[in-house]
Amino acid sequence: MSAPSRLRIAVLVSGRGSNLQALIDARNDGVLPVDFALVASDKSHAPALRRAEEAGIATLALDPAGYATRAAYDADLFSRIVAAQPELIVLAGFMRILDDAAIAPWRGRMVNIHPSLLPKYPGLRTHARALDAGDRAHGASMHFVTGELDGGPVIAQVRVETRDGDTPASLAARLLPHEHQLLVATLALLAARRIALNADGIAFDGAPLAEPLRLAADGQLHP
Repeated sequence: MSAPSRLRIAVLVSGRGSNLQALIDARNDGVLPVDFALVASDKSHAPALRRAEEAGIATLALDPAGYATRAAYDADLFSRIVAAQPELIVLAGFMRILDDAAIAPWRGRMVNIHPSLLPKYPGLRTHARALDAGDRAHGASMHFVTGELDGGPVIAQVRVETRDGDTPASLAARLLPHEHQLLVATLALLAARRIALNADGIAFDGAPLAEPLRLAADGQLHP
């Protein structure tokens, strides 16, 4: 059996682009068989765009202020993404809620990385909310994108322990390298066509996935 072809991805970003850089580095190191169709942002000054440009990846900056509605913005954004012909869209720190009509055609072909152990703490301020609740475990999740904010089926998670004296900033900094590993490992499975979303939920190697995969110390995802 021949190996799967490389996965062509578009990445949506809003900020500094550390998750994007993790993907670029993994691609360059030969551990992630992806090709970048496009890196797009809602902020022209986003450092993530500079990272993409330095890596020779096509970029797009589209300002929402130029559109009458969120739906109009999303329709134009996704028409440009479609023109780049990605197989998968990756939300990597993209800080906008997307219109249902724009994302519906991408069901099962759009994923997001979120800094909490979903379904806990969708939305913003996840590290502060975990600490305020006294959680002893925190983490990050990779999930398929649906119309519900951070509510799509969860593919995989990584956990870190909280510590006495943690602040949101210290917890975020300790989680970040694990978040990068989670993103790369999940995309590697998607590139290998080992993960799919069907009518019954997520399938892993053709079998129903009852619980999210967990990132182990070896950097691999396991049931």
